[in-house]
Amino acid sequence: MRSYLLSRLWQSAVTLVLATIVVFLGVRALPGDPALAFAGEERDPASLAAIRAKYGFDDSLLLQYWRFVSKSLTGDLGRSTRTNIPVTDMLASALPVTIELSALALGVAIVIGVGAGVVAAVRRGRPAEWAANALALLGLSIPNFWLGLMAILYLSVATGLFPASGFVSFFEDPISNLHHLVLPAVVLGTGLAAVVMRQTRSSMLEALGADYIRTARAKGLGPQTVIGVHALRNSLVVVVTILGLQLGGLISGAVVTERIFGLPGFGKMTLDAVFQRDYPVIQGVVLVTATAYIVINFLVDLTYSLIDPRIRLAGVPS
Repeated sequence: MRSYLLSRLWQSAVTLVLATIVVFLGVRALPGDPALAFAGEERDPASLAAIRAKYGFDDSLLLQYWRFVSKSLTGDLGRSTRTNIPVTDMLASALPVTIELSALALGVAIVIGVGAGVVAAVRRGRPAEWAANALALLGLSIPNFWLGLMAILYLSVATGLFPASGFVSFFEDPISNLHHLVLPAVVLGTGLAAVVMRQTRSSMLEALGADYIRTARAKGLGPQTVIGVHALRNSLVVVVTILGLQLGGLISGAVVTERIFGLPGFGKMTLDAVFQRDYPVIQGVVLVTATAYIVINFLVDLTYSLIDPRIRLAGVPS
């Protein structure tokens, strides 16, 4: 187990280094002179020269990259060129909103997706399966922005059941916090629930046709034990993979949902930084997102053996 952990940590470290290179070069490949974007209206040669000297734009790319990596390792991602606020402080205020929204959306996807997938597999060829497949198709087909607008129109404006926008911290008022996040979490989790439902149904059908399921039924085990303990548990490997990958996607893909519901999260900050050409913020956002993907994938790989002990990962002794 130790050798596998070291191997995965090494692979994650190499991936993270490659991610920093892509982030660094990608930001500098954006069209236009960053000094002009930083200068605003003060675009005389002296001001531009001072900005280039301050941010090291005249240095070689290798030196700039080393400075970027060394500062990032200490938690220094620079300052916003628009507000002069440290990027780490901006991330610290915005990221918890997105993480909470993504966690709630993931919970919605698990409850709806896994539940509907199990029902569709167990009730194969019956109306319950047709209804689950129809809901999954709708979830995959309807864009989040349209669903969000319709939810605001009918559930916020027309009925007043949920707030149309805004955010309240969980530590300030937990009830109001959940009241503000339920609607965007459902909107964000609908598409993922459809994906989880399809994968759960497919894995459950394969598991229900396996020999060990027939053996369990022949021993007289009840349907709940056969389905919930044996079939579902062995079907969760694929589902966990999907959830792990999609969790990183939720963190980076909540841009539209947060914008629609006016949430001060990661997505809103990213869009504002792109529109304002705030390069340090863009760089920090992409770096944090890439790191989140790497960490989540690492945790997903470790979760496989917990779900099904028969799985032997590469490097793990039998």
